[in-house]
This record gives sequence, structure tokens and C-alpha cells, in this order.
Amino acid sequence: MGPKTYIVYILASRRNGTLYTGFTGNPVARIWQHKNDWFEGFTKKYGVKRLVWYEVHEDPEAGIVREKRIKEWQRAWKIRLIEEHNPDWRDLYAELTGEG
Repeated sequence: MGPKTYIVYILASRRNGTLYTGFTGNPVARIWQHKNDWFEGFTKKYGVKRLVWYEVHEDPEAGIVREKRIKEWQRAWKIRLIEEHNPDWRDLYAELTGEG
């Protein structure tokens, strides 16, 4: 990833589990924070730590718009998006960091 990368992402607690959609300009650090319960809140409460989908954006405004649209989607649409790109619901964090 380049010097400044923005991503829209979906985390899951497990396959077909609880989902969380977010946006960040510091992907590696932000997902690490989710994985390590850095913040109190939804992802910590429900154990949502597995990065199952992400999309890279060069323009932060476009990424924010995409995140807001996905957040409005029905759950079935989010699951379809995940399964189109990651049918096994693998944790993509290592791929994101370049280690996978």
C-alpha cells in the first residue's frame, strides 16, 4: 500500500456472524486496534475482529460515501459482497499488511 491509503472495510465475528462496516486512512493500525480491543464499543462487545472484506480508495471522500452506502445496505447484500470476494470468510489482515 502507498503512503496514504484509505479503505472501506467489513469485519465479522465469524462466518455469517455480527458485521461491522468502517472506513479508515490508516488501515493496518485501525484493524489492529479492532483485533486487540483497543476501543470500548460495538466491535469489542460483539467480538468483531475478522477482516473479511475491504476496498481501497485513493480519494477519502469517495471512501466515506461508499462506507455510508454499505452501512445502509441490507445484511444479505453485505454477506453477498463478502462471499463474492472471500467465500471462505478468511481473515484478510495478513493480506492487508503485506504478510499474507
